Parts: sequence; structure tokens; C-alpha cells
Amino acid sequence: MSQQPPTLTPDTPKTETHAEATTGHEYDGIQEFDNPTPAWWTYIFILSMIFAVAYMMYYHGGNLYNGVEAEYSMDVATNNRVKYAAVGDLQMDEATLLMVLQEPSFLEMGRSVFRGNCVSCHGEDGGGGIGPNMHDDAYINVKEAGDILTVINEGAGDGRMPEWQGRLEQNDIVLVAGYVASLRGTPTAMPKAAEGDVIPPWPTAKPATP
Repeated sequence: MSQQPPTLTPDTPKTETHAEATTGHEYDGIQEFDNPTPAWWTYIFILSMIFAVAYMMYYHGGNLYNGVEAEYSMDVATNNRVKYAAVGDLQMDEATLLMVLQEPSFLEMGRSVFRGNCVSCHGEDGGGGIGPNMHDDAYINVKEAGDILTVINEGAGDGRMPEWQGRLEQNDIVLVAGYVASLRGTPTAMPKAAEGDVIPPWPTAKPATP
């Protein structure tokens, strides 16, 4: 028969096997040892709470750092300075758009803008979806190449095509407009039926790779 452990009470004398003192609390025969948290652990906990409050105030409302939105804006500005170092400031006019059509590196940048902002409505390669097909010769709100800039910048179709001014940099609008213009006459995997009126060819055009 195995030996049962001794029953402990608040008056149980300390022995070699039971050197800890009790608090005197007992519930359902269970006694609570007087074994407080080590002082070093308590100090670390208190300091972490103080640091958490200070860090929250600094992170969300400090003058030196205004949160993730400010950090994102700074990163975007830095990226644009690097990206546009060779581009310069592009003007919102047809002559600049036609110039973009002749520069493969500019068209590649416009393609990146298109992939990041336009595919949900116009398809992965511009073949159309909610929005019209970019590859045929029919256009709804465009009569000449420069009108593409206006449609992207100001929107069209009573909001069906949203305005992108204030959401995209001016350079991005010009670059993506040039890329959209370059898609005309190129093949697409799943073309949407033509919409609008057929318009004359661009004065100068250089197809991009969809």
C-alpha cells in the first residue's frame, strides 16, 4: 500500500519536505503557499506597462512620428523621386502622351500603374470587364489621344469611371494614359465587345506588350 502524503494545515510545522509558509487561505482542503512573485519580475512588468503607454502616445500622436500613414506617404514620395529621376515632370497634354508612346521604359512604368489600379475594371491585359476593351478602335468618351488624360484624371460615365486626380501622381496619370493608348490595335486574350464610336488612329502610336 502506498503511503499517503501528510495533510497540511496552517499549524503544520515546517520540515525539510515542507519549508514554504502558507498564507492561511484554504479552499476545499487546498492551501495557498506564501510564494510571491519575484521582485525582479514585478519590476519588469511595471516598466513594460509604463513603456507601453509612452510608446502608444509616441506612435499614434507624437510630433516626431505620426503613424503608418505618414510613413507610407514618406515612402511613396521617396519612391517617386527615384522613379521619376529620368522622367522629369510630365505635362498633362497630348504631345506628352504621344511622346510616352515612343518610350518603352515609360510604357513599362505605365503598365505597372495599370496593373496596380485598373485591372479590376478593364481586365489583366486591358481586354475589358466592367470597363471597356482598350484594344479595339471604338471609344466611349475619347475622340483624340489627349482625351484619355481627361477621362483618367476627371472620371467619366457618371462615376462608373472614377476620377484619379488626387489619387495618382500626375506623372502616373500621363504614363498610364500612354500605356492605355498603346494597347490599341494589339491582341488580347478575352476581348470585350466594342463599345462607343470608332475614332481615327492616333497621330503617332507604338504598341506595348500587354
